[in-house]
Amino acid sequence: MLRTYFLATVICLVVANTAVAQRDRKKQAYPPTLEGATVEVYKTVGDVALNMYEYFPEGHQPTDRRPAIVFFFGGGWRGGSPKQFEKQCQYLASRGMVAMAADYRVLSRQKVKADRCVADAKSAVRWIRENAERLGVDPERIVASGGSAGGHIAACTGTINELDEPNEDAAVSSQPNAMILFNPAVVLAPVDGKFPVRNPEQLPKRTGVEPKRISPYHHIRVGVPPTLILHGEADDTVKFQTVQWFTDAMQESGNHCELAGYADAGHGFFNYGRSKNRHFIETMNRVDQFLVSLNYLDGEATIEEFVSGINSSGNSK
Repeated sequence: MLRTYFLATVICLVVANTAVAQRDRKKQAYPPTLEGATVEVYKTVGDVALNMYEYFPEGHQPTDRRPAIVFFFGGGWRGGSPKQFEKQCQYLASRGMVAMAADYRVLSRQKVKADRCVADAKSAVRWIRENAERLGVDPERIVASGGSAGGHIAACTGTINELDEPNEDAAVSSQPNAMILFNPAVVLAPVDGKFPVRNPEQLPKRTGVEPKRISPYHHIRVGVPPTLILHGEADDTVKFQTVQWFTDAMQESGNHCELAGYADAGHGFFNYGRSKNRHFIETMNRVDQFLVSLNYLDGEATIEEFVSGINSSGNSK
């Protein structure tokens, strides 16, 4: 069974998230419209323009030095939409952060492999830092976040020192100052023989590079940014054990890493609109606490009031 475990995980990630992406494409046009967002192009590759969807706190000024967070959507590196994290962005902007959702290239739209998804994530972090003064952002308080495949590329920005876009200014760091990862794929290669791979020659066809090069676990070292992982313990797509391995390795290296497990929760459990928003509220409360602990936010979380306000306005989706 262990022989097929890793390949099965990758297949589940792709299949599960492809189904979500197909459902979402039927529900909304692409590029998406995110209510209340300012939209800028952060990167152009050939004829592909990638958007950054930005939410600013009320009364925000360019002279402010606010913490910022950028979210990367899930979708198995095949599809998905920045709209996935619209509500998380709106909430964190209401708490005083500059909150953003980044588009990035995926297989279904731009025919790219996962290594190019990572390059776009690193470009997004670098772009925020390069434009920090104009955006009113503190360049030393940038958080990378995302779910599933988006959690994977967010984790790569904090752990992997390569795969940057070659024409960018390497003097500007593409590493965030913190990471918040929702059911992320952080182990893409064997771990001490515990994760043996069947048909390993198939993996580079999906990742674009040798899997270990794009596996966040295998790049943990001293100095990886403080990290919060939120993961369903019943996740059949990305096994909970893999984030336990990641958390243990982070802590053994002297890095700050917190793992929040959610019993009986499956893949994508944190998304707005699921389970009457129980897990959305629980995870965003934990995110809020983590950000307060880093001095990125202050005061008490207001997520329950935020959701109640949406419900009372009749906009539940």
